[in-house]
Amino acid sequence: MLNRVAVLSDIHGVLPAVEAVLAEPEVSAADRIVLTGDIAAGPQPTQVLDLLTSLGDRIVWIGGNADRELLEYRRGHRDSIPDPIAPWAAEQLREDHLDLLGRLPRSLSLPVSGLGRVLFCHATPRDDEEVVLVDSHLDRWREVLSGLDGDVRTVVCGHTHMPFVRLAHGRLVINPGSIGMPYGRAGAHWALLGPGVDLRSTGFDTEAALTQITQGSSYPEIAEWADYFLRARATDADALEAFGPRGGRSDAR
Repeated sequence: MLNRVAVLSDIHGVLPAVEAVLAEPEVSAADRIVLTGDIAAGPQPTQVLDLLTSLGDRIVWIGGNADRELLEYRRGHRDSIPDPIAPWAAEQLREDHLDLLGRLPRSLSLPVSGLGRVLFCHATPRDDEEVVLVDSHLDRWREVLSGLDGDVRTVVCGHTHMPFVRLAHGRLVINPGSIGMPYGRAGAHWALLGPGVDLRSTGFDTEAALTQITQGSSYPEIAEWADYFLRARATDADALEAFGPRGGRSDAR
C-alpha cells in the first residue's frame, strides 16, 4: 500500500513547469510519481523525457494519445498530427525515447492509502482520447466507467487539462489538471493522493520560463506557443465549450 502518490498529467514537454513540481517537498517525498500521459508533445520533449527517466523507479509511466501520436508519426503509421507542435516534437526524439513511448501502458492500478485500488489512465479507462468533464451527465460516466472491476473505487484521468474531483456512480474521479498546458489559470497543476485527494497548483517564474523555452526550443512558432500556454490564455469556459460536445455535457444534473 502506497501512502502518498503525486500525479502529474499533460506535461506536454514544458521543462520549467515539471521542474517546479518535482521540486515540491511533497512530490520529492511521495512513494511514487505517476505520469498520466501526454508527456513529450511540446517544446522541450527530449529534455523532459531525459529528466523523468533519470528519476528511475519512482516514476510510474502511462501513455496518452499525444505520446502514441508521436510514435505513430515517427514510425510512419500516420503522416500528420492535429496538434501543430507535435510533428516537430516527434522529430526531436531519439530512438531510446521512441522505445520508451512504445512501452507505455494505457492504464494501470495501484493501491493507495485511504483510496483503495486506484486506476490511473489518460483520458478514460477504455480510450486515450475520450472526453469526460466535471459536468458530464451521469449517463456518460456510466458509459465510460463500464467494465471496471468492482474493487476499483477511484479513477484518475487527465487529457482535458482542467482539475476536478467528483463522484460518479460510487467512484471518485480525479483529474489533476495539466502541468504544461493549463486551461483557466496559470501554474503547473497536479494532485497528491493518500489518504485523501489534494489538488495542487505550483507557481513558477513565468517570464524566466518563457525565456528558457523560447531560447531553448527550435520550434518555429515557439514564442506564440509559449505565451499562449504558459500564460493560460485559454479560459476554463473556452475549454468546456470546446470539449462539451465530446464529453456528454448537459445542463441536466
